[in-house]
Amino acid sequence: MEEASSKYKQTTTEEMSVAPAPVAVANSENIQVGMPKNMVSDLGWFDGDRTKFEDWWRGMRLFLKSNKVMETDNRITAILARLRGDVAGIYVQQKLNELDEELGTQD
Repeated sequence: MEEASSKYKQTTTEEMSVAPAPVAVANSENIQVGMPKNMVSDLGWFDGDRTKFEDWWRGMRLFLKSNKVMETDNRITAILARLRGDVAGIYVQQKLNELDEELGTQD
């Protein structure tokens, strides 16, 4: 019985020493190592329709949490990148201009 036990331990150690490295799983939003694919689907654009804002904003908050977007600048960028259309697009352009002025950069 002891012989079988030591053989099992040896095999386990050998298997562990040649275990493959984690594989990077890529999707359109990020690259995660050893993590399952993002659970929150792409919520699309917000075009300024106020009747759809609450649902879109709830989805955006879940998207940020599931992708672990924690830094303020990254959160702002992720949100601004999904705004388009009349009022929302104008707001984004104003924010981009402000950020350019703060950083001293312009496109």
